[in-house]
Amino acid sequence: METLEKAAIISKPKWIRVKLPTGRNYRELRSLVDKYKLNTICQSGSCPNMGECWGEGTATFMILGNICTRSCGFCGVKTGKPLAVNWDEPEKVARSIKLMKIKHAVLTSVDRDDLKDMGSILWAETVNAVRRISPKTTMETLIPDFQGIEKHLDRVVEAAPEVISHNLETVERLTREVRIQAKYERSLNVLKYLKKAGQRRTKSGVMLGLGEEKDEVFKTIEDLRNADVDVITLGQYLQPSRNHLPVKKFITPEEFEEFGAFAKNLGFRHVESSSLVRSSYHAEKHIH
Repeated sequence: METLEKAAIISKPKWIRVKLPTGRNYRELRSLVDKYKLNTICQSGSCPNMGECWGEGTATFMILGNICTRSCGFCGVKTGKPLAVNWDEPEKVARSIKLMKIKHAVLTSVDRDDLKDMGSILWAETVNAVRRISPKTTMETLIPDFQGIEKHLDRVVEAAPEVISHNLETVERLTREVRIQAKYERSLNVLKYLKKAGQRRTKSGVMLGLGEEKDEVFKTIEDLRNADVDVITLGQYLQPSRNHLPVKKFITPEEFEEFGAFAKNLGFRHVESSSLVRSSYHAEKHIH
């Protein structure tokens, strides 16, 4: 198996250019976030699409703390022993969403393998709190795999967010190194189970540029369609720091177009495929 050694950060090509956030909606949201010290992944993850998404009234919130029990080689979130669950968090997140007048909220979380319920109870309570406090807000829940345990997945399905997403992140061959404690087949089974359990819209995302071959990308896209996934996002992996897995290749805009066309031909309802796409990019469009 090819080893993904840590290496020096290579310079970005000209087609990867982050737009500076602008616009009235963005400025209003930014001032609320600063004033009330609200937490969004958009800011903490330095997302390149923050200005565009905030301008559309979409933002991403992370629940269950900011320390993950897993140590994925691509992710900038801290790994270690998480703090105790804050049961006031669902209410706080829901009030933040109402205050920010968010039309579409994406909720995500760290992995909480330390908890008996993997965090699924707080997940359901957060969705329910948003429904109660900001009833006009639609939601996408970007969930961990909950180790594939169905009763934990059921809690999120029963809370009935408009979209449930779970990211495959990479091709099968590289999963062990990119997502150390995750399993490719288990993630596919989670996505299949969500549909079987009655979830109307499912979604998954894949990062490219970690050393995958072209045919492996096509196979991954096919695997997700065979798992009855409705929405797929394909974006360029960018190395968060020198301690993370290196970028092996910058995928060209033409290649992203090719992968996107292939996915559309397979019948996905929505396809996002370009360098700066992140899993919550254009999320507000994925509920229709």
